[in-house]
Amino acid sequence: MKITRHEFLKTVALGGLTTTLASLGEISMLAQTKAAEQGKAVDFVALLGGEPAPMFEKGIGALGGIERFVKKGDRVTIKPNIGWDKTPELAGNTNPDLIVSLINACKDAGAKEIVVFDNTCDNWRMCYEHSGIEEAAKKAGAVVMPANEERYYREVKLPKGIALKSAMIHQAILDCDVWFNVPVLKNHGGAKMTIAMKNLMGIVWDRRAFHQKGLDQSIADIGTIEKPAALNIVDAYRIMKTNGPRGRNASDVELTKALFMSTDPVAVDTAATKFFGQFVNMPLDNVKYLPMGETHKLGTMNVGDLSQERFKF
Repeated sequence: MKITRHEFLKTVALGGLTTTLASLGEISMLAQTKAAEQGKAVDFVALLGGEPAPMFEKGIGALGGIERFVKKGDRVTIKPNIGWDKTPELAGNTNPDLIVSLINACKDAGAKEIVVFDNTCDNWRMCYEHSGIEEAAKKAGAVVMPANEERYYREVKLPKGIALKSAMIHQAILDCDVWFNVPVLKNHGGAKMTIAMKNLMGIVWDRRAFHQKGLDQSIADIGTIEKPAALNIVDAYRIMKTNGPRGRNASDVELTKALFMSTDPVAVDTAATKFFGQFVNMPLDNVKYLPMGETHKLGTMNVGDLSQERFKF
């Protein structure tokens, strides 16, 4: 199924957002204009119809450039989804080409160190290798860090949490100057969708606590950490339509060639869920952690609110 530019605009645009759909060669880009017109930073961009690297380059440019987020000498952490022993074509993990583009941009901005990691579900060595992310990230100059032992984590209190009051967070998040959340868009059996907010389960040591205390509320609660991601970059180049989060075979996957980027995890997940609904029936009401995240003031389900001061980076 190929989604048209018109369908993309109609699907992704949320109430109150003044947008422009620009054609950049094969790539179409939906970006805020309201914020830009008011002299404020653009907080939301969605792109369609390109390869991962060109879409990222267009998107980060529209957001103000990587220098908006990364300063010279910064220690940067990148948190993709590397949770599954799957090759890129099966869409279980974040596309390695997107990760390389982000690494290169951070290097260009003068980052001192760039770390890539995930607390995987399948065997971590197999996930890191077969996802293609380990090899690609190392070649690009990043440090690929394991997350398979408790010694990599430190306890962090979550005073705003409702179900989850504390969590063991990976040191790569706690010790960096800035970090990026880079999930892949896919179906999830329990949470219905795994996108930016759900991807934070991979920064935590004990994921069982999420299921024991209430999965959706815990997903919202982990987002209240004191150091949130500077930018959420949702890989929708391929989406896993069914049998997520691990998937079974290629029939679960659709080549959709899209990318969503926002400083607001609730907004980017809302838009990505609406886009996903073009391929599989997935009403927003089914994704319970979205309004919970909005209640926590992690962001908004109305992209038109993104220009408010509380969402400026």
